[in-house]
Amino acid sequence: MTTLNVLGTPLKPCSYDPLTGYFRDGCCETDPSDTGSHLVCARMTQAFLDFSLERGNDLVTPRPQWRFAGLKAGDRWCLCVNRWKEALDAGLAPPVILECTHENATRVVSLELLELHAFKAAPH
Repeated sequence: MTTLNVLGTPLKPCSYDPLTGYFRDGCCETDPSDTGSHLVCARMTQAFLDFSLERGNDLVTPRPQWRFAGLKAGDRWCLCVNRWKEALDAGLAPPVILECTHENATRVVSLELLELHAFKAAPH
């Protein structure tokens, strides 16, 4: 069975560099063991990284023992849907990559809110 994104199409990879996802397979896949629900593919902003650090989730410090180089603004990462919602409520939600965000994210955040905060690439 194909995993779907919030748009109802097949879920696309979020990032291979840095390698993201609960399963570290590049996708915002999930299963019952993913208690954090790492469903939202977002493009990191410095404001969000600072917000997350202030709440005890350090996404910037390299952790070589976990093959984690640390995130920087512009990186894509599978976020816990509740942390994204918390950042949204604080006015600091990073932009969402809809085609890479798992359909289950809409159990917590409406598609309309996700679309409102969708990443828009700069025109070429």
